[in-house]
Amino acid sequence: MADHLLEGLVLSCRPLGENDRLLTLLSDAEGLTRLAAPGARRPRSSLAAAVPLTHLRLQVGGRRGLRRVRQLQVLRAYGQLGERLETLAAAQALGEICLQMVASEAPTPGMLGLLLMQLGRLEGVVKERTERLEALAIAVQGGLQLLALGGYALPLQSCCRSGEPLSPPVGNWEWRCSLLPNEGMAIGAVPGARVVLNASELALLQRLMRAALPRRRDGELMGPEPVWMHLLALLESWCGEHLGRPPRAFRLLRESFEPMHASGSSRGTTPP
Repeated sequence: MADHLLEGLVLSCRPLGENDRLLTLLSDAEGLTRLAAPGARRPRSSLAAAVPLTHLRLQVGGRRGLRRVRQLQVLRAYGQLGERLETLAAAQALGEICLQMVASEAPTPGMLGLLLMQLGRLEGVVKERTERLEALAIAVQGGLQLLALGGYALPLQSCCRSGEPLSPPVGNWEWRCSLLPNEGMAIGAVPGARVVLNASELALLQRLMRAALPRRRDGELMGPEPVWMHLLALLESWCGEHLGRPPRAFRLLRESFEPMHASGSSRGTTPP
């Protein structure tokens, strides 16, 4: 096969031999692709920029087996996400969902663009010193939308048992809806359910399939931190059932909020 150009986001890399790297790239053209980057672990290598969370345009060659990166151009590096634990954990979790869900050498139109959009939002959280709750909300919304694009959408329109529309009566604090990961969402507090939502939580969850995050008129996110953590738990359960396991980075994301709880700090405060 002649050399060709391939554009995508590096989701993971690991050592290959003494100086090379094995890259896993997400692209619209090929889905997940594994590539060798010769000499990329040498500090002065022209391929040293081939690291996770970097959007690259690659010249790729090789006839059979593991193809090789000949040259690369960095289109955008998301290294700033590592400056805050919650943004890094959110980005890693979204990348893990793609790694678990997207097939190798199978085109997945729209997946790369959606992931890059969410990474851009997380980058904005770092640059604008936005409160950490934004990163959690982006992780939950991004995860739900990636799953839907990949064919693992959480059914949010009707009860999986009765077929009734899921129309949460916001303000009715007695109403409940249960997550049954192998079935969907069922009206009522079902015994043995993984996660049980109230009407306001389900209404917020349904709004996450829209393009923008749900906000009040003053621009603040809808829903307090405990609600977003509850939705994260729901997303973890759904991923565990349908992808084999939840992203490991979800645990890191959850733990990034624990020091704030332990110290009694105010909710959503950005560390200096």
